[in-house]
Amino acid sequence: MTNWTELDQNVRTWIHEAGERIRQSFKTELNIKTKSNRNDLVTDMDEATERYFTENIRTHYPDHQILGEEGYGDDFKELSGITWIIDPIDGTMNFVHQQRNFAISIGIYDGDEGELGYIYDVVHDELYFANKGKGVYMNDVKLPKLDPVPVEDAIVALNALWVTKNKRIDSSILAPLVQDVRGTRSYGSAAMELAYVASGRLDAYLTMRLAPWDFAAGKIMIEELGGVVTDLDGNPLNPLNKSSVFVGKPGLHETILTDYLHRNK
Repeated sequence: MTNWTELDQNVRTWIHEAGERIRQSFKTELNIKTKSNRNDLVTDMDEATERYFTENIRTHYPDHQILGEEGYGDDFKELSGITWIIDPIDGTMNFVHQQRNFAISIGIYDGDEGELGYIYDVVHDELYFANKGKGVYMNDVKLPKLDPVPVEDAIVALNALWVTKNKRIDSSILAPLVQDVRGTRSYGSAAMELAYVASGRLDAYLTMRLAPWDFAAGKIMIEELGGVVTDLDGNPLNPLNKSSVFVGKPGLHETILTDYLHRNK
């Protein structure tokens, strides 16, 4: 049987150690590579950080599965037993260009149920943590349940790309939402934006395509606080599949889904 308290303590130790290594890397020159395109960056710190986590997990929990962005995990097709879903640096472009607005993100699932979620804002030393059934915290501060908010008072995270001509969505669908909300923001890190919805700094977040390691931890947090996590069609997310992602406070999520995303359907 898994000792979840011990596991949590190990994760916290590893996250803070990894964070310190990343902060120390600010003093050195990074080795920067591209993946799918010139804007899809990966650095030696992304790879070293994921290796650090996978090596510790394999040493302490050899029977656990690992899904990692940089490919140091396992090859599997279904969630069974305990699975760690890891993004060593979510927001690599921010890490490279700004040295801020990026995070370590780890979601731990038992079967298809999210049990523990961690999003660590390395620069600000803010650890967002979710324990299913026991609440969500930012460092030692327990976060309140998410309250409904009307569209006109909402701050929504949305990349400006989605309201210009693009390959994934008709820009005219989201333009009215941008006009009606109080404001929009884009931080360049899905994990950070999910953590900000959990903490109330944002009210909703929409994006056309994320990988599991981008949303695995944040999904646990938002749902634990009473928020809603779906794709843009309102369907549940599969923690092993890439998907569009729409998270929002209760009430606000339904309003945006019906009055904006599906208003002509």
